[in-house]
Amino acid sequence: MAKEYILPDQRQAGKRSRNAAENISVSFSALSQEIGFDKKYFIRTYGCQANVRDGETISGMMELMGFERCEDARSADVLIFNTCAIRRAAEEHVLGEIGSLKRFRQQHPESVICICGCMAQEEAVVKEVLTRYPQVDMIFGTHNIERLPELLQQAMKHEGKVVEVLSHEGRIVEDMPVKRSSSCKGFVNIMFGCNKFCTYCIVPYTRGKERSRQKEAILREIRSLQASGRKEVILLGQNVNAYGRDLGMDNGFAELLQDCAETGIERIRFYTSHPRDYTSETIDVMKKYPNIMNSLHLPVQSGSDAVLKKMNRGYTAEHFLSLVSDMRSRIPDITFTTDLIVGFPTETDADFQKTLDLVDQCRFDLAYSFVFSPRSGTPAARMEDIAPLSVKKERLQILNERLSMHASENNKAYKGEVLKVLCEGPSKKNPDVFSGYSEENKLVNFTCGHDCTDTILDVEITETHSFSLDGKAL
Repeated sequence: MAKEYILPDQRQAGKRSRNAAENISVSFSALSQEIGFDKKYFIRTYGCQANVRDGETISGMMELMGFERCEDARSADVLIFNTCAIRRAAEEHVLGEIGSLKRFRQQHPESVICICGCMAQEEAVVKEVLTRYPQVDMIFGTHNIERLPELLQQAMKHEGKVVEVLSHEGRIVEDMPVKRSSSCKGFVNIMFGCNKFCTYCIVPYTRGKERSRQKEAILREIRSLQASGRKEVILLGQNVNAYGRDLGMDNGFAELLQDCAETGIERIRFYTSHPRDYTSETIDVMKKYPNIMNSLHLPVQSGSDAVLKKMNRGYTAEHFLSLVSDMRSRIPDITFTTDLIVGFPTETDADFQKTLDLVDQCRFDLAYSFVFSPRSGTPAARMEDIAPLSVKKERLQILNERLSMHASENNKAYKGEVLKVLCEGPSKKNPDVFSGYSEENKLVNFTCGHDCTDTILDVEITETHSFSLDGKAL
């Protein structure tokens, strides 16, 4: 491999020190629009909200350089694939799309194809791309997004591949440009990285250690979104409950949540919470401020203590159930979504039954459920797998049917009720129907006599489904 390549090192990425994260500010005022003059860029983002927020920063830099966004990859001069590494299926989808561009790249040798995001932080993936996908011109990771302008200028010269992936604990870069993907809400990073090292998860290696933004910078961003007319902010972190620990704060997330609520913005949500770190003070703040939405994403992953221990989750099923029960007793109208993995290497039929039992007790409103996907370099990938894929798929089907049943029953209670819905625009399936989310985080499709995009309005629910509601605006 060429000496100029800076390749990912997963062993190095997994190291943790007690050093405070470097906090820097980057100026983009010197960027010349001549770089992208009369050129178009295409970006496709996969995965979680953190990736979406990274994609907004990438778009912000591209447009500062004069590029115009287009929705057709084959019409673009620069094609950017902002990737997710949480499951192998997601990686295969990206690689399939990249593979289909081989002829395009031959026909358009001046174009630039770029891979960034979490896949770029994986040693095995980068080696695979360099070996099998010669059409890829540029690879960079999650720790050096601010370097995109310089890297892209190198790649546009077509003097060899540009590969720069940093494998360190990470830092915080403020004052990055942003092109928001929504006109009614905005994602706000409050922290980055994860120190939990669940045995199945690649995120601590791709996103670095837990590091918190300064509260003043977060509040400044929220006020900017508020001034732009946006109604909702979504606070983001791999583990939001850990906010402030690296800054010496004992109950940092609850304090931050309160300060965010006192900005007066209409709606606040946050992703993702870890059951191990959830505090009573956070529940108190949620209960106190009506602009903090009573909906919570709380990943449980399994209902079996034996599996949870092998996963290194740091809590038991009983602890999770008591947490959910406590929240429901103090915030009766709270709704819950979760993540569930079936077919973890050590999972038995009895373990799976315990997951079903937990689902029956929690009655989740929505769950993201998946068959276990081994991630190269994680401890779970080295564990003996005791169940065949056919059994895992059967378990997933059983689980999904159970989840759908509970979600459907939960939603029936909303028929005839009036919910406050933030309209995000016309439905993708029917331009005569609008779509948005209620305070309870329910997807609502509804009719309205005028264009109500970006407004919060009362919607009477007329029909219910497992994972959505229908209604009419009042």
